[in-house]
Amino acid sequence: FVAPSGPGGDAATAASALPLAQPVLDAGPGQPPIIARSAWAHGHAPPRHPPEYGTVKLAFVHHSETPNGYAAGHVPSILYSIFVFHRYVRDYFDIGYNFAVDDFGRIWEARAGGIDQAVLGAQAGGYNAESTGVVVLGSFMSVAPAPAAIAALERLLAWKLSLHGVPALGRVSVVVSTDGAPYTAFAPGSHVSLPRIAGHRDGDQTSCPGDALYAQLPLVRSQVAQLVGTPTRLTIAAPVAPASPATPVSVTGRLAEVASGAPIAGAPLEIQQITGTDTETTLATVTTDSGGNWSYAATPSQNTLLRALHRPAPAAVSDIVVLAVAPVLTLTLDSAAPPTVSGTVTPPLARVTIDLYRISSTGRRQLVSAQRVAATGGSFQARIRRPPSGRYVLVARTAATARYAAGASPAVQFTV
Repeated sequence: FVAPSGPGGDAATAASALPLAQPVLDAGPGQPPIIARSAWAHGHAPPRHPPEYGTVKLAFVHHSETPNGYAAGHVPSILYSIFVFHRYVRDYFDIGYNFAVDDFGRIWEARAGGIDQAVLGAQAGGYNAESTGVVVLGSFMSVAPAPAAIAALERLLAWKLSLHGVPALGRVSVVVSTDGAPYTAFAPGSHVSLPRIAGHRDGDQTSCPGDALYAQLPLVRSQVAQLVGTPTRLTIAAPVAPASPATPVSVTGRLAEVASGAPIAGAPLEIQQITGTDTETTLATVTTDSGGNWSYAATPSQNTLLRALHRPAPAAVSDIVVLAVAPVLTLTLDSAAPPTVSGTVTPPLARVTIDLYRISSTGRRQLVSAQRVAATGGSFQARIRRPPSGRYVLVARTAATARYAAGASPAVQFTV
């Protein structure tokens, strides 16, 4: 498609005048200058949905198939046009790519969520949860990218892969997701072996990133491998099951060299909460032990996104974990004829749902009714329509929201 004029305008813009994305983390060969999203979005490209996070096991390289021969000042408009196409035509949450590289050797932040995060893109169907994506602006079926673009691509990949503890060479096994399966020849749930630096066509049914750019990827991998130095990998783990509000939750992990697996002892780590589109708040600092291990006791009052950061060179970031918090509910059967119940929900939410199940002769539950009930100050009460004779179970529950996981009371049995 032809890039329309966007908020970036057509006037040439000096790279030195453009804002740079933050933070700056010294991984691999050092962080290259990355132009902030605001330089092309100018507040006119809001994502439809808050960012989601996965992991980075590999990087996909793309071409945009926009016209070649553009001027430096056209790049903001080109990026904005891609955003419009992805957001409003393809109905993506945001521009699909995580990063963009132009002919002039400049690197641009594309999708919102943080250049140092494992932000879920929409750039490689079936693999978005396990990859990052870089688009080289232009069309490269028969024409190769400018040398400056290739050099910038190599610097970006060396930094980004090192930051997440990913080697440049070799292959990795990834699982094809259900939602992206139509784009790939592999069945959902398949384990697919892909290069750590892959062309889009390696995973999906496409000609992207063009024959000429794809032919350069072996050299790109070799150059990136020389740039990465000795990267480290920082892991993080947390319980999957939701906790009660303000209940201590143990978060653990390890910092080690990627190649040898040797632990890095005595390293300071920042435990950070992700509080906005790309905002991190440091909650505490911990130090790795002799085995490179670390731990942190969190007390979340609601669903919380956490990561660990090793800021000194070589910098490393962990994936983001969700500390899920579920409301605590109680339920009391005040009368069985007719069934009358009361209970509490902590923290005090506005509504709960009372589920009534019939217990069959084999012990299986069959839902009879689901009654929404208002709660005031954390307390609720309700009268349930009298069911036919039999054995029943009542459960009070709350639905999952952005702030809380789903909660449920212990079951209350009664007989009619």
